[in-house]
Amino acid sequence: MKISTKGRYALRVMIDLALHSDGAFVSLKDIAIRQEISNKYLEQIISLLNKAGYLESARGNTGGYKLTKKPSEYVIGDILRATEGDLSPIFCLTDDGGCSRKENCKTFSFWQGLDNVIAEYVDSKTLEDLIK
Repeated sequence: MKISTKGRYALRVMIDLALHSDGAFVSLKDIAIRQEISNKYLEQIISLLNKAGYLESARGNTGGYKLTKKPSEYVIGDILRATEGDLSPIFCLTDDGGCSRKENCKTFSFWQGLDNVIAEYVDSKTLEDLIK
C-alpha cells in the first residue's frame, strides 16, 4: 500500500487547520503557502475533506475553512479513506474485489492479516496524536 500525495497532504491540511484556526476560518491561500501546496491541488483535497464532513466553509473576505470537530475526534484512518479510498493492500480484500481463488489461496490470510494491521494502526491514531 502506498499513500498518495492526496492522503499525505490531507493530513497536513487538517493539522494546519487545527493549529491555525482558533475558531476562525483559515483561507485556502494561507494553507497553500504554509504547506507549499498549489491552490489548484489544495482545492481538490479540500473538496474531498469537505464532502466527508470534516470541514466547515465560509465565503467572503473572512471566509475559508475550519474543522467541524476537535482534533481528538478525527481518526487518521477515516481521513485517509476519505482521500485515498480503500486502504487494503490488495484488490481482493476491497469491497469491489472478488477472487474465485480466495478459498484455496495460500496467501490470502497473509494479505488479510496485513490489512488488519494497517487498519488497526491508522484507526488507533487521531489528528491530536499527530499534532503532539
